Amino acid sequence: MEPAISLRKVEDSAPALVSLYKSAGVSLRKHGLAGARAAVYLVVDYSGSMRPYYKDGSVQALADRVLGLSAHLDDDGTVPTVFFSTDVDAVTEIALGDHRGRIDEIVAGLGHMGKTSYHLAMDAVIDHYVDSGSTAPALVVFQTDGGPLNKLAAERYLCKAAKLPLFWQFIGFGDPTSKQFDYLRKLDELAVPAKRPVDNAGFFHAGNDPLKVPDDRLYDQLVGEFPAWLAAARANGIVD
Repeated sequence: MEPAISLRKVEDSAPALVSLYKSAGVSLRKHGLAGARAAVYLVVDYSGSMRPYYKDGSVQALADRVLGLSAHLDDDGTVPTVFFSTDVDAVTEIALGDHRGRIDEIVAGLGHMGKTSYHLAMDAVIDHYVDSGSTAPALVVFQTDGGPLNKLAAERYLCKAAKLPLFWQFIGFGDPTSKQFDYLRKLDELAVPAKRPVDNAGFFHAGNDPLKVPDDRLYDQLVGEFPAWLAAARANGIVD
């Protein structure tokens, strides 16, 4: 099967993303996902400690990379995007034809950068997915630079979401040795089937300087665990 959006269309609507689109295609083929279809979501941490990553373009770069991946998996050319801190700050979208400077544009309309509530952002994604009426699998790229305010709530929502066709790929920005990320390691390793019917989450560090992570490595990390989840979700009747 061909990608959801053709190279020519990406060249026409988002020429700056062509190299990302090509890199994403290589990773998808490597992981047996060529021609696969899935909705793609982006969740972005808007807590106060994230300020440097907005300033240096790391968040915009992640959005661009996710768009390059999404163009292979979903034909609508947009990525639903949730910004969260203490609460959900915005539920919006980023489109192929309007990606340049889009993060700064969204952030300009947001208020105070708060703390970190994973479960509210997860709830927003679940609501968006359910309201869309889709039954297709979805890949949720969930970026954060620290642990959640309410750990029990985050675990509860992840386990609740395991019954839906949603795979959560967490990305940590910041010091890989920080204990802030211990909780994400725990989420990644929650017991199956005692806690959840399938392993519906992955986690990797993008380090202190996410801009330095090569595109091919980032895409391998974004999609590396997706095939195993897809197989388990199909076996459990979660994905058709």
